[in-house]
Amino acid sequence: MNILIHPTYFPSISHFVAMAKADTVTFEMEDNFQKQTNRNRLYLYSPNGVFLLNIPVKSSNSKQMTKDVKLETTFDWQKQHFKTLEASYRNSPFFEYYEDALMPIFTKKHTFLMDLNIETIEIVSKCLKLDFAPQKTIEYFHEVNGLDDFRVLANGKKDTNTFSSYTQVFQEKQGFINNLSILDLLFNEGRFALDYLKNQTLHL
Repeated sequence: MNILIHPTYFPSISHFVAMAKADTVTFEMEDNFQKQTNRNRLYLYSPNGVFLLNIPVKSSNSKQMTKDVKLETTFDWQKQHFKTLEASYRNSPFFEYYEDALMPIFTKKHTFLMDLNIETIEIVSKCLKLDFAPQKTIEYFHEVNGLDDFRVLANGKKDTNTFSSYTQVFQEKQGFINNLSILDLLFNEGRFALDYLKNQTLHL
């Protein structure tokens, strides 16, 4: 399977299921930015259930390509995101194991959203021991030939995939929550996460 996919912020589990099953991964680099998608947001399991973390970006009135979108730097969103992750996952089995590996995302100052997103995928792939050598598009196609088009997964509202349950930190309180950010799986399953991804079935 050769897939075309959007680089998103600590992508959903469905994103990584696609990547774990793929022979080759191609990143869409030439799309227009769409608000309210996973391009600049993730969903995690907080003590109160599903919680949305959103990266603030500098707004543009005109159509703007995702690769040109700049991060907002007027307040320290990185510190806020890390504190939220700590509150949600400090008691998970593998948070401390991966904490140092993930820290560059919350300390390094990126200029562009796309660069940040790609780095989150690179770091998580290393944590998963998932081979990661993506190709990148050089022009935009509404319909693609020779690739399985998984770009729709960037829009969480259109991603209806359901996966096998695994143990989550607040599961006794809220029940199992499906298809959160890959961080939820990583912190809860650790070295078993890659096998989990490979064993899931993905639907479009």
